[in-house]
Amino acid sequence: MKKLIVTAFLLMSGAAQAQDYRIDHMEPPFWWAGMQHKNLQLMVHGKGIAALEPALSYPGVRIERVTRVANRNYLFIDLEVAADARPGKFDIAFKDGAKAVHYAYQLMARESGSAQRAGFSSKDAIYQVMPDRFANGNPANDSVKGMGDKLDRANGGGRHGGDIQGIIDHLDYVAGMGFTQIWPTPLVENDAPAYSYHGYAATDHYRIDPRYGSNEDFRRLSTEARKKDIGIIQDVVLSHIGSGHWWMKDMPTPDWTNHGGKFVPTRHHRVAVQDPYASNEDKQNFTTGWFTEGMPDLNQTNPLVANYLIQNNIWWIEYAGLSGLRIDTYGYSDGVFLTEYTRRLMAEYPNLNMVGEEWNKSPAVVSHWQKGKVNFDGYVSSLPSLMDFPMTEAMRNALADPSPESGFGEVYETLSLDYLYPNPGNLVLFEGNHDIARLFSVVGENYDLYKMDIAFVMTMPRVPQFYYGTEILMTSETKNRDDASYRRDFPGGWAGDKIDAFSGAGLTPQQREAQAFVRKLVNWRKASPVIHNGKMMHYGAEDGTYVYFRYDGKKKVMVAFNKNAKPAVLPVVRFSEMLAGVASGVDVISGKTFSLDTALTLPARAVVILEL
Repeated sequence: MKKLIVTAFLLMSGAAQAQDYRIDHMEPPFWWAGMQHKNLQLMVHGKGIAALEPALSYPGVRIERVTRVANRNYLFIDLEVAADARPGKFDIAFKDGAKAVHYAYQLMARESGSAQRAGFSSKDAIYQVMPDRFANGNPANDSVKGMGDKLDRANGGGRHGGDIQGIIDHLDYVAGMGFTQIWPTPLVENDAPAYSYHGYAATDHYRIDPRYGSNEDFRRLSTEARKKDIGIIQDVVLSHIGSGHWWMKDMPTPDWTNHGGKFVPTRHHRVAVQDPYASNEDKQNFTTGWFTEGMPDLNQTNPLVANYLIQNNIWWIEYAGLSGLRIDTYGYSDGVFLTEYTRRLMAEYPNLNMVGEEWNKSPAVVSHWQKGKVNFDGYVSSLPSLMDFPMTEAMRNALADPSPESGFGEVYETLSLDYLYPNPGNLVLFEGNHDIARLFSVVGENYDLYKMDIAFVMTMPRVPQFYYGTEILMTSETKNRDDASYRRDFPGGWAGDKIDAFSGAGLTPQQREAQAFVRKLVNWRKASPVIHNGKMMHYGAEDGTYVYFRYDGKKKVMVAFNKNAKPAVLPVVRFSEMLAGVASGVDVISGKTFSLDTALTLPARAVVILEL
């Protein structure tokens, strides 16, 4: 294990045996006393380690089982950690007759309330950042000796130098904008010769990539964020790793990765695993095929692999004090594994939130994975949340369609399918992310249409998520997928930037207006319980308009959209179920009072959010 905050060391009783045996990896490197799950499996990796017999003596901890696999450089040790085991260090001795290798293991004390930590919820607003492209707080780690993919800011696919310190330096900006959660794309080590900045090809599951900082820096980010009432959501990948992972140099078992470590691409038939007519070939290929030759697919049907991934995610939650997980390429994992993975994590942290990525436009497909869904195939999940791709795409498509007769019909009908979800209010609705074109470009750089999407995300019965730079109208290519254009540097995050979006220096008047617009809505939403948990009623989209209400026993909010290039007059009699006895409403955005006695007149290309 690389440098950590806890001392973990080896003691050798002689130079000769140091040549015979060694420990290169002990994972997890340490654990905690008082965890709900009493079993802990240690992966021990080192030259010839399987020839040794582990032993320990510590109150409340005992070796339950030792598993040896085909590769003699691995031992898997199952420990039972009793409920009364106390925090402290203990020695694990690996013996071969008179020879012994020693490892000082440690049970840490848990933070108070750790098991009952509150995850993100509909009260929150999430700000997604790509750390490499957000802010460079420590230029000294831009390139690291011994690691490929050095600093190359001129290259859209290269590393640009953003890091954890850059996020810490700008927590005041995030908090001032009103956001209460930060989702950084993956921060664990991605040691690849090129295109490593995105983070989705791990090469060490227990190490933060040193070009972002250290494990302690990540924990410090979480600590400093909590001081500003901001939680940290870690982005994790269960289905695959990077080809440079240290496992690939010394595979624990022949079936540790799918297809015996040979590249067999997935054909991405994502509905196959929930299709009553699907062939077994398509089902297997979807979950066992590799994304690319550089991303080996993990075999989660191997119980050692499955347990490793579960423990690793628990370790990071406990170590870094996380408020949730975002799980990449969720459906590409083995279904039986996902059932156990979500069960274990939610049993350990009953109030945690985890959101899975199922990139599909159909609520029927996305809802399959949510906790409480009764599926025809018997699949059972404990996953609380999914990314709401169906609603996101419906609204973006509605606003991007230039035809005069287009409106919000798809949005209305998509929302009407919320009955398919056990808990639609816990879905994460977003205006954009690192894999899709920038919102402002999608709507043809029309500021009025842009504002409609922002208002929509902020007032739907969902958990809202924004992508860094949306608040300053960042643009991208739209015709073909172009990751580099979706992931440009946030201006002001680098010394010498001519534009500083954090301070506003150099922004155009429209960019400053957009930033203020987002700030106002996010902060308004933060103080609006009716938006967090209120009920929803909407009216069928007609003639380029769409109206819905959020309400509870104390308050009502009316949200009305007009996509037309001319004003729209909506007779209020249609909305009498919600507007009976209401004479007017005040627009949250403009502060203007709108009369509701006989009709609501909506300006051209406008959205109003009326507090009634």
